[in-house]
Amino acid sequence: MCVDRQAMVQSMRKKAEGYYEKEELFCSEAVVHVVNEALGWPFPREITMLASAFPVGLGKAGCLCGAVSGGAMALGMAYGRKHGDSMSDKLFPLAASLHDHIKAVYGSTCCRVLIKGFLLPWRRKAHCVKISGEVAAFVLGQLLQDEAIAARLAELKS
Repeated sequence: MCVDRQAMVQSMRKKAEGYYEKEELFCSEAVVHVVNEALGWPFPREITMLASAFPVGLGKAGCLCGAVSGGAMALGMAYGRKHGDSMSDKLFPLAASLHDHIKAVYGSTCCRVLIKGFLLPWRRKAHCVKISGEVAAFVLGQLLQDEAIAARLAELKS
C-alpha cells in the first residue's frame, strides 16, 4: 500500500492546528504529538511532555518560535541519536531547512517578531495556530521524502 503523502501532510496540519485551536496542546506540543502519531507512535504519547516548555518563544520568553522548536524535536524522532551513536547526516540539514522555510514564509523564527502587530489575543492565537500547522506539514513533508520512512508508514497502514 502506498502512502498518500499529500493527504497525510494535510491531515496532520489540520490536527496540529486543531489541537492548538482547542487549547488541548500548544504549538510545540501539537507539532511533536502529530509527527509522533504520523510516524506510527514510535515513542509513547508522553513524549509530548518534552515539548511543554517551548511555547510562546521558550517558556514565554518570546524567543525561538515554539512550533519551530517542536519541529526540530520532531525531526529528532526520526533522525536523532542515542548516547554513543553517530549523528545522522540528515538531521542538521533538515533542521536548518525548517528554520529557513519558516523564516521565508513568515519573515522570522522569533516568536516576538512573529506575533508583533497581532494586538488582539484571538488574532495572535489564530496566527500561531497557522504557524504550528505549517511547521507540522513541513516536517512531515520532509520526513515522507525519505523512502525508508515512507515505506515503514505504508507497511503500518497495510
